[in-house]
Amino acid sequence: QVQPAESGGGVVQAGDSLTLSCSVSGGTFVGDDMVAWYRQAPGKGREVIGTIIWDAGSRHYADSTRGRFTIYRHYHENRAWLHMNGLHPEETAIYYCNMQRDTVVYWGQGTQVTLSS
Repeated sequence: QVQPAESGGGVVQAGDSLTLSCSVSGGTFVGDDMVAWYRQAPGKGREVIGTIIWDAGSRHYADSTRGRFTIYRHYHENRAWLHMNGLHPEETAIYYCNMQRDTVVYWGQGTQVTLSS
C-alpha cells in the first residue's frame, strides 16, 4: 500500500521561509494522482493549503495561502514540495500531505512546524 511521508518541519521564526517535502513509499505518484497539502493548528480543524495534479502539474490554492505558498513537484524524484514564505506565528501547525488516487485517499503522518515570535 502506498504511504505518503512528510519531512522538513521544525522551528522557525516569524517571517521565515520553509520548504516541506512529500514522498511516497510502496509505490510512486503517477498520472492523475492528486497530492494535497493540509495543516492542523492546535485546537483547530484540518485546513487545506493546496493541491497539485501529478502529471498535469496543475495547482490550486486556498485563499489563505495563495501568493505566499507554492506547491510543486519534482517529477523524476517522485516528490512533491510545499514552499512557504513569510510564515506567521498563527501558522504553527502539523502539516500533512495526502495522495488521492481514484476515490482512495492516503495520508502521511504529518510534520510539525512551529513558529517562534
